[in-house]
Amino acid sequence: MEFPEMLGAGLILLTLFLTGFVGTKFKIPEVIIYILLGIVLGGLLTGSHLLHFAGEIGIVLLFFMLGMEFPIKQLAKVAKKVTPAGSLDVILSFGVTTAICLLFGLDAIPSVVIGGIVYATSSSITAKLLESSKRMANPESEFILGLLIFEDLIAPVLVAILVGLTSGTDLTVGSMMVLMGKIVALTLGAILIGRFVFSKLSSFFDRHMNKDIFILFLIGLALAYGGLALYLELSEVLGAFLAGIMIAEVRRTHELESKIISVRDLMLPLFFLYFGTTIAFDEGIPMIGLLLIVFLWSIIAKIAIGIIGGKWYGLSKRVALRAGFSLTQRGEFSIIIASLATGSIKAFSSVFILASAVVGILLFQLAPRIAKKVYGKKKPNEKIRVPGT
Repeated sequence: MEFPEMLGAGLILLTLFLTGFVGTKFKIPEVIIYILLGIVLGGLLTGSHLLHFAGEIGIVLLFFMLGMEFPIKQLAKVAKKVTPAGSLDVILSFGVTTAICLLFGLDAIPSVVIGGIVYATSSSITAKLLESSKRMANPESEFILGLLIFEDLIAPVLVAILVGLTSGTDLTVGSMMVLMGKIVALTLGAILIGRFVFSKLSSFFDRHMNKDIFILFLIGLALAYGGLALYLELSEVLGAFLAGIMIAEVRRTHELESKIISVRDLMLPLFFLYFGTTIAFDEGIPMIGLLLIVFLWSIIAKIAIGIIGGKWYGLSKRVALRAGFSLTQRGEFSIIIASLATGSIKAFSSVFILASAVVGILLFQLAPRIAKKVYGKKKPNEKIRVPGT
């Protein structure tokens, strides 16, 4: 007798709930729990098209909601404020990591993929840690969140480029120009639609967004623009993020987010579960020497970005050091990029992501203690210096 898909779906959701519940008890981020569950259940779920598609919807909605946080003018403001630290982040976390891989003899594309995996700090893990540790009001939180926003702007473009590089086509100057042209066209289209269409629809949204059917419009827009990106051989993540930027021009972000957050929370764990099912360690952990060096560099780079970039931002030495030790965990963006890899590179990336998430959480929790050990007790008049003053 054939196993009913509905029964299988129900068992998967119940299993996700139980493992997620256990994870919260031990303060383990759900991302790690779901990936580990996927590794364990890999033999049962490998190749499930339905699981893959449901997970894709979850990741599309995640970045759609990220984009909704940033009207175009605010995007420009945030980018300007953290650009020095953000640029250093790109150079150290992405550029130097890629160079390390090239020096170890890896080909260009695998090296760039690993560089992309090392690049972005996990927004979801970091935000939850800031909240749970009651450090959201600390002076470094503004800098950390600003840097995460910068990464959220850069990473979808990086993913789109990596999708083009890993699609199997030859890499030439012409193909790179075509790829960048598609990215610019998709981005410009979103900006124009946002400024000249959605910015004039506030009254329409006020009249209709409380109707039950409005969720169809929101999710449809996210999937359609994400699908358009796929049609252009780009990343659905970039398309979804740009769709969010469009709708941010309506200036009704919190009301609109409340309409789709439950759907996102239902689908997103399936993405991490599916990623776990694609990981195989049949041949052990590959390139252990390179893995250790990349892992150590990934921590050193983020600490340096916190210390140097934090000072540029206007933080004191103590607060900048605390910020650096709070940035080392990788998560959702790294997983998205790792899903583009195959074979030993995927196994390599998976070990790195899991290790950096676990160690990053530990370093985040130890950051205040480390800063106190290095600089002693906080001085009574120690304040954040506002950039530009």
